[in-house]
Amino acid sequence: MPVADQIEEEFGLPIVNKRVSVTPVALLAGGDTSYDFVKIAQAMDQAAKDLGIDLIGGYSALVQNGMTPADRALIASIPDALHQTERVCSSVNIGSTKSGMNMDAVKLMGEIVQQVATPKPQDAMKLVVFCNAVEDNPFMAGAFWGVSEGDVAINTGVSGPGVVQRAIAAIQDAPFEELCETVKKTAFKVSRMGQFVGKVAAERLNVPFNIVDLSLAPTPAPGDSVAEILETMGLSHVGSYGTTAALALLNDAVKKGGIMAAERVGGLSGAFIPVSEDANMIAAASAGQIGLEKLEAMTAVCSVGLDMVAVPGKTPATTIAGMIADEAAIDD
Repeated sequence: MPVADQIEEEFGLPIVNKRVSVTPVALLAGGDTSYDFVKIAQAMDQAAKDLGIDLIGGYSALVQNGMTPADRALIASIPDALHQTERVCSSVNIGSTKSGMNMDAVKLMGEIVQQVATPKPQDAMKLVVFCNAVEDNPFMAGAFWGVSEGDVAINTGVSGPGVVQRAIAAIQDAPFEELCETVKKTAFKVSRMGQFVGKVAAERLNVPFNIVDLSLAPTPAPGDSVAEILETMGLSHVGSYGTTAALALLNDAVKKGGIMAAERVGGLSGAFIPVSEDANMIAAASAGQIGLEKLEAMTAVCSVGLDMVAVPGKTPATTIAGMIADEAAIDD
């Protein structure tokens, strides 16, 4: 990834993760009736290591309308594929607004999630179950290269929760109109920078530039928390009454500001609320201030579902399938 390293050094902008996604493997290898998909996962993993890519996505199947033998074989192979690789990410789309939910796939994915997490729980972080999966998502673990996309292109995902939080902190007790305008202006600047980096990379690699994803994605580092933004907006703690409304306001303002900054907006473009990747969410969960029910309500307004949530190891596959179905119903 020499180009990414050059851009970081030249402009002083950190590119935190270098990620590549490929066409869903169940489609790519569907004609090979041996269905030895784990070998493909291992080849993807080795390619990522050889090229210095942090994560590679597309070990995926799109089964919202039904499952082919190749889809079933790939889904069955996901536990072994994720156990035997380090950088491969997997996703399965089980529903869409047009098709509804594939409940057979929902049941199967409840079992697969349990199998993935059984020997090594952290492997589950590399698996996403989608409803209405988008084809140009740059964020892992859910990225795959959609069948309607071109041969190759650059997508950028920008974040910056800390920047937004500090901007809001500077206008304490401001009216809602000023708060929204501040978030919009900040999102504009962050998104503009994301587009700039993407276009420079595309030009130097001689490939098209595609989209900017406007999602706010937190990390566990102090000052990089979406939950802290909500608390700076006036919540006593994330999970209290008003949390869902505050998140909806934030998401709306970020999208409106970002759309003005970017030529093309795509991906998920919503606020991520991963419990174990957000310092203030971790604190709220540890204090018993937020649970799955409130998280589910929050997912109704932020474009993404339950994310990085730990459940007991003895949770039945049927319960996991029920959680998947509930989240898919919100997005369906």
